[in-house]
Amino acid sequence: MTTATLRATPRTGPAWLVLSLACACQFMVILDASIVNVALPTIRVDLGFTPTGLAWVVNGYLLTFAGFMLAGGRAADLFGHRLTLVAGLLVFSGASLAGGLATAPEVLVAARVAQGMGAAMLAPATLAVVNTGFTGERARARAFGAWSAAGGVGGMAGAVAGGAITTGLSWRWVFLINVPIGAVLVAVAVVALAGTRTGGREPLDLTGAVTGTAGLAALVYGVMRSADHGWTSPQVAGPVAAGVLLLVVFTVVEARFATRPMMPPRLFRIRAVAVGNGMLLLFGGITIAMWYFTSLFLQNVLGYSALRSGLGQTPAAVTFVVVARLAAALLPRTGVRPLVLAGCAGFLAGFGWLAQAHAGSGYVSGVLGPTLLVAAGIGLTFPTLMAAATADAPEGDAGTIGGLATTTGQVGGSIGLAVLTTAAGARAAAETGGRPPAAALAAGYDLVFLIAAGLALAIAALTPLLPRHHRD
Repeated sequence: MTTATLRATPRTGPAWLVLSLACACQFMVILDASIVNVALPTIRVDLGFTPTGLAWVVNGYLLTFAGFMLAGGRAADLFGHRLTLVAGLLVFSGASLAGGLATAPEVLVAARVAQGMGAAMLAPATLAVVNTGFTGERARARAFGAWSAAGGVGGMAGAVAGGAITTGLSWRWVFLINVPIGAVLVAVAVVALAGTRTGGREPLDLTGAVTGTAGLAALVYGVMRSADHGWTSPQVAGPVAAGVLLLVVFTVVEARFATRPMMPPRLFRIRAVAVGNGMLLLFGGITIAMWYFTSLFLQNVLGYSALRSGLGQTPAAVTFVVVARLAAALLPRTGVRPLVLAGCAGFLAGFGWLAQAHAGSGYVSGVLGPTLLVAAGIGLTFPTLMAAATADAPEGDAGTIGGLATTTGQVGGSIGLAVLTTAAGARAAAETGGRPPAAALAAGYDLVFLIAAGLALAIAALTPLLPRHHRD
């Protein structure tokens, strides 16, 4: 029997339990990308971090998360979704325990790197569970809506939860809280998911795994450093060039030499996969502009604390969750194109409005109104694009395509963060002459919001290339 004819039982537990498991794992993975931010000042004092070293508490997680997701997605296909998900939970929880007990900066950074590896196994495995466990069009759309909403809530809850835990308990509980949650999720995964492998007895493509993972990690590392160094500096140009070269080698190896490629080139001949991932790459920049730079505007221009800033973005998070569920209900009736175009309209209106904000703007008129529009746009487009980019996945490639879609969004966010930070800094520097610092910063953030509107126009232009209908 070929891989294409093997039919794995995607789940053994009830649908609600499987979906709850996938959503909880996604929530935990995305939450951990942001929950540490509020605790960083306390961590720096307690463990004696240098300012440069402190950044790696965040970057170590994001770097390995983005770099290892392709390998994690392929592992889910070859070794089974349950095994990969459980392994990811064990690595993630064990690293969280090590981080919570860390007494030296090096130990905490190493724990964050290990957390990123665990997350890189978890994220594509949960996406594959949704993709294979809910095959009916309506059920699948609802599942993607819930999965997307869980990730969005996790990202937004980070600032609030991090502030509350750090203030009420200790920064160590930002990590330690993952240990009992991970143990419960492991037990649920063992009960709810089938252990059947979808990839037969195929070996893992080690050459592809090494070149692909190293290429992505080097590329993301170089882009991350662009915030502190110029794009032409050796600290940025060197890793970016090495990453591009390794990804070229990865492409050649996968296309010509690998007998069982980690990322089969045939997948890119599926129009939904190719176009959907291109749109997710652009979408990563939009999400960064919304959540990251809106938070900076609230703190640096309007003078909010980090915790108050997180609370100020809560209405947008609630809007995202509600609209994502609505998009899930509409997707089987409308198809992907109308929802993506409606989301782009929300982006254009919201970011156009945000670009008018300044130091004298009030919260309601300057931030709340436009962020609700942008959050509605994200709620319409994110689950729709994820469903579109994974809908036509062949039976044995659900994890691989899920890993590709998640990786694309993460890399798009990393590149978007670097580019938008550079643009905001340059604009703010040009506006500093004779203007208050808050006004100069506001001008930089306004430019970011205009660029995000341009990304929305690019996504809208690509929308007609998406297939109207997908295989059920």
